[in-house]
Amino acid sequence: MAKTVLEMKGVTKSFGATKALKQVSIDLNEREILAICGENGAGKSTLMKVLSGSYEYGSYDGEIFIDGKPCVFRTPADASAAGIEMIYQEISVHLDLSVAENIFLGRVPLQAGIVQWKRMNEEAKAFADMVGLKVPVTTHLRDLSASQCQMVSIARALSRNPKILVLDEPTSPLTDAEVEELFKILNRLRDNGISCIYISHKIKEIKRLADRVCIMRDGAHVWTKPAVQLSTEEIVEAMVNRKIGNLYPKESVAIGEEVLSVKNLRVKHPYNRKKYIVDGVDFCVRKGEILGLVGLVGSGRSETVNAIFGAIDGSYDELRIDGKPTRIQSPQDAIQKGLALLSEDRKVNGFIPTLNLARNITLARLDKIYHGGLLDRETERAIGREYIERLSIKANSERDMVTSLSGGNQQKVVLAKWLLAEPKVLLLDEPTRGIDVGAKAQIYQIMTQLVRQGMGIVMISSELTELVGMCDRYLLLADGRIRAELGREDADEEKFLRICSGSTN
Repeated sequence: MAKTVLEMKGVTKSFGATKALKQVSIDLNEREILAICGENGAGKSTLMKVLSGSYEYGSYDGEIFIDGKPCVFRTPADASAAGIEMIYQEISVHLDLSVAENIFLGRVPLQAGIVQWKRMNEEAKAFADMVGLKVPVTTHLRDLSASQCQMVSIARALSRNPKILVLDEPTSPLTDAEVEELFKILNRLRDNGISCIYISHKIKEIKRLADRVCIMRDGAHVWTKPAVQLSTEEIVEAMVNRKIGNLYPKESVAIGEEVLSVKNLRVKHPYNRKKYIVDGVDFCVRKGEILGLVGLVGSGRSETVNAIFGAIDGSYDELRIDGKPTRIQSPQDAIQKGLALLSEDRKVNGFIPTLNLARNITLARLDKIYHGGLLDRETERAIGREYIERLSIKANSERDMVTSLSGGNQQKVVLAKWLLAEPKVLLLDEPTRGIDVGAKAQIYQIMTQLVRQGMGIVMISSELTELVGMCDRYLLLADGRIRAELGREDADEEKFLRICSGSTN
């Protein structure tokens, strides 16, 4: 029988009148990868914050046992000393420090008070090699991609020689090749005796990686079962407590006239001004159409929509909205002309964390709540309540802080902000990143309703299955240029990858 290395018994955690965890008990065996699944708001991250010491002992009820011994964690340092390392979905690194300095943050090797740079760099390289990070360890993280920064976080956790490794949505910023490398690392760690808790919304990953699957729902533990006994449908339906049906509610909608078109769009590379990261892109989107921009990391997808929206510098020969030539100088200008951009990082560009739901929802249309230079608070709150109900946002009231919501509900707040702006074209950059399958289904349904009303949508997603399921037409990008245009009848994930990777024309 497998040795139990971790037990959490009867964990209950409340925030005011809201119970985030209700008598949750889980266990983790030696040499095991345990997947914890649940909708946003199910309590997964709260439970892991209890385990990692982010919520100190005494702020919750329940017990934690490591190797059968009761443990009290008052700080994350206490949990780390007990052999628990946490890798968060939100990348936590210092951009102005080197790879080596980040890996050994707080543990820089010293001799007589002097930093041993050579030793630190050599040891850091060993951990960087372990995670497949192929950059000099003297490189500052500001010069790395988000996926490379995540690999640094993983290398830092491994450098602490953990007994238990907790990973919260670790693959969100990773490329397919880096995901494969991460899986190899996790399997190797399991073989070497390290146990892992793996939190993910990606059922394919869970089926492929996990030994057992634990389902949480509404702050409670539902069941834990061996992964080999479970189908994808069983996992999804246990998460949402209902049959999900067709995840992609694609409907045949009448495609109308061009609502947005651009010719010869170009965006200079941020670090090499002689190079273009978007180079001569032409495309259009029509009313009632969902256009998918398909490409690998670095292909220029995000830069394309950000340049059109005026969020980054770009140039073009011609831009038309509703057939009329125009130029966009700023995001404010874009909003006034009928464009909206839901960016890939909602916490950076999507909402203001110090504002409540009603104020975030009304950000893009302040003209609706200011009259004669004065804020109409009742109108603001009424609009907040309307969109909370319309988008089924799980919140106590429109006065709740946006940071108190789960990721999926935060994303719906950002979407509500743009729907209030009544755009003609909605630019969606990774609209379902980091949210659960139930919230994804709701966002797909909203997209379907919008195109039915005549809106044009441009959609970017790293999940090719999502693009295949939702889009009418596809533009395939590589190295900043359009390599192919495909219709819905030709949509195929393998074909997408072949063209975008340059292995076929």
